[in-house]
Amino acid sequence: MKTAFLFSGQGAQYVGMGKELQKQYVCAKEIFQRADDALGFSLSDICFEQEEKLNQTEFTQPAILTMSIAALSCLIEKGIKPDYVAGLSLGEYSAYTASGIFHFEDAVKLVQKRGRFMTEAVPEGKGSMYAIIGMEREQVENICKEYSQYGFVAPANYNAPGQIVIAGETEITTKAAAAAKEKGAKIVSKLNVSGPFHTALLKSASEKLAQELNQLQLHTMNIPVITNVTGQEVENNEDIIPLLIKQVMSPVKWEETIMTLSKKGVDTFIEIGPGKTLSGFVKRTIKGVTILNVENQKTLEKAVEKLLI
Repeated sequence: MKTAFLFSGQGAQYVGMGKELQKQYVCAKEIFQRADDALGFSLSDICFEQEEKLNQTEFTQPAILTMSIAALSCLIEKGIKPDYVAGLSLGEYSAYTASGIFHFEDAVKLVQKRGRFMTEAVPEGKGSMYAIIGMEREQVENICKEYSQYGFVAPANYNAPGQIVIAGETEITTKAAAAAKEKGAKIVSKLNVSGPFHTALLKSASEKLAQELNQLQLHTMNIPVITNVTGQEVENNEDIIPLLIKQVMSPVKWEETIMTLSKKGVDTFIEIGPGKTLSGFVKRTIKGVTILNVENQKTLEKAVEKLLI
């Protein structure tokens, strides 16, 4: 049995996430305290009580990373470790932290800046993202090509078969999403994010992020990471910073990530962090595998019981 830990991305956040874990488990409480100390403000309060702040990208990103690493610490304390790690968009930073590449304090400060840079690149309301469900990849790409003559819109996430996210300037992206619905998409849903992430509109964020990443010290990779940018395993440390600079403005190849893990023999996928979005993507992509998630005491206990049989 091979296991992959998958880390949640932005949009999965909810008020109260991680609160139960930090009350019940000392290891989780320590992670939240370390985040508060590193950032110089109470991220814990934002996670547990402040919905408005939690949904601001600058706070969302460190909040999700912290909650994810708190949940991870509980699994590790129970003796459960992965063979591979991956994360959707922001979740890739949690994956690198889990792998040992980033120290937690460095990662939580870095993703706060990443969130700020992403917001500055495209002010709120100027860009948007829509999930297009029940449409072939080529059809979605063709709609984006058709509407890109009027403004910017492009595929941003290839999440699973028949589940693609488009992103771009708000007016054009909204029209492209409506066209997808007219042409047969089963569901078209606006995402709870503040900008057109993983598109060329984030170029300025990528440039600012590069300056921060180039100052970071990378550590030994103890667990292989599958990156969003290629959907393949990261071969060595020298590739990591160039990949993360690209990642913020490149489409997320999540379907390919899951297929790569499957080809490597992974038959158990554990989503770590808020929500079960990634579990749904795995279900849509491959059959006959074990899918679990860990976000509170109940799901932690269920995963431990299943994995330590």
